[in-house]
Amino acid sequence: MVYRPFQNFSRFLLAACAVGLGVGSLNAQTSSTAAPGGINPSRVDVFLGYSYFGAHGQLKPQGIAYSSIDEGGLGSVAYYMNKYVGGEIIGSVHPDGKNDGFYSISGGPIFRAPMQNFTLFGHGLVGAGHLGGPNSENPAYHNPYQWGPTLTAGGGMDYQLPFFDNRFSLRLFEADYRWIHANYGPATTIPTPGVVGGRANLSAAELSTGIVAHFGHIIPPPPVTYACSASPSTVFPGDPITVTGTPGNLNPKKAYTYTWTADGGTISGNTATANIDTKSATPGTYTAKGHIVQAGNKAPKPGEMADCSATYTVKQFEPPTITCSANPSTVAPGDSSTITANGMSPQNRPLTYSYSASAGSVSGTGPSGTLSTAGAAPGTITVTANVVDDKGQSASCTTTVTVNAPPPPPAPTTSALCSASFERDKRRPTRVDNEAKACLDDIALKLQSDSAAKLAVVGNATTDETTPKGKQKKAVGASYAAERAVNTKDYLVTEKGIDASRISVYTGSDNAQTVTTTEIPSGATLSTTGLTPVDESAVTAKPRTPPAKKKK
Repeated sequence: MVYRPFQNFSRFLLAACAVGLGVGSLNAQTSSTAAPGGINPSRVDVFLGYSYFGAHGQLKPQGIAYSSIDEGGLGSVAYYMNKYVGGEIIGSVHPDGKNDGFYSISGGPIFRAPMQNFTLFGHGLVGAGHLGGPNSENPAYHNPYQWGPTLTAGGGMDYQLPFFDNRFSLRLFEADYRWIHANYGPATTIPTPGVVGGRANLSAAELSTGIVAHFGHIIPPPPVTYACSASPSTVFPGDPITVTGTPGNLNPKKAYTYTWTADGGTISGNTATANIDTKSATPGTYTAKGHIVQAGNKAPKPGEMADCSATYTVKQFEPPTITCSANPSTVAPGDSSTITANGMSPQNRPLTYSYSASAGSVSGTGPSGTLSTAGAAPGTITVTANVVDDKGQSASCTTTVTVNAPPPPPAPTTSALCSASFERDKRRPTRVDNEAKACLDDIALKLQSDSAAKLAVVGNATTDETTPKGKQKKAVGASYAAERAVNTKDYLVTEKGIDASRISVYTGSDNAQTVTTTEIPSGATLSTTGLTPVDESAVTAKPRTPPAKKKK
């Protein structure tokens, strides 16, 4: 089988370039949102790294094959005239390998395609190579190093490292094809010891990786930009304002000076932030201006300085507002209600409170007052709360308090008075005796003290009295109850002078030999349930005269 290492390497180189272009294209697509001016390639690139030299060829006519050299180094310096085209010098060092060695220096044009984070490049160079060997298996046979022409073509990909202000890149790969020619003189026949001579035309693959250092830029630094804003942008007189400047495209190695001016109020600050005192500003719209310039430069270039401006408005003070309420909102005559006023100033100005009322009186000079309804007639009282700030701007609110009419007096009711007993005088069971008289005398005093009051007298009898006994044809209890009531009334009228129209007599159903009395004040009504009015025309009152004594 014929071994074709260079053909395999060519396939590898083609695949590597395709992958590199695909990655670069993908990166360009994913970075399409970047600003066009964000890519600013370097002016000079210096590369230093590891290099592998894969030789493919023989020393002829002897037919001794060259071997690959695994250890080597490659360095280059590229200077770019613009963003894409430049010139490059490359030097490679591949010390003695298994049976050969190679050193070279070449120069030629280089082309690059800078993208966000990645750069693809390709170059073609001519130069001189210093090729040694190859040696046969016997070290006694060799060729010394010999200079010869070399041609180089290839390319690679760099990845920009995000450190040290993007000053370095990682060369992911550099894949080059080299053609080398060396003439060692007349050829000898092995096994003659010594220099074997002959000629070599090598095709070699040179694969490298390492670090690229960048110097300078193709595009000059962008001019300094400056934008500023005021916060808050609308204030009242006396409120502070902060103006913030946001510079762009500053050189981090340079110092800058900030200055500020304002046409409303007083501005102070020598950094990217300034403060405006608006105490002296009248209502209106004003402008704050900022200026940034590179420090230490007496005649700065236009790109080394910038200006910005921000507008702000000073508003007229707004009047206060107030709301109020009463608790309780309904009171009895003479009671008090708490008036609560909630005043608010949009600018937190100091407030003074005062109160007035359509009736009664209000006391208090703060957010709370007290309404006294003493002397106020029943009805609705309107309370007004006023608030004024230190600028003389005022506001007011009203609330109402209802004074209820006094409740009507309770309706008069009847009340039971004392009872008189008729069970002691067996001979005259309806006679008002002295003990009953004591009860009735107290009743008379009550009626005399209240001339509008009336009296109900109810006579009662026991069941024994209401049941016929012996030869009696009818019971006497009903007449006893009526007589007891009539005799009681008679005593109060004839002996105590009580108007007879003020006394009503009834019979009741109590099982007792008594007379009960009930006072009926003016406006009260007596419940007659269980009572029977006495027909006074049918019952004759009997005086209290004691019975005559029997003669011995």
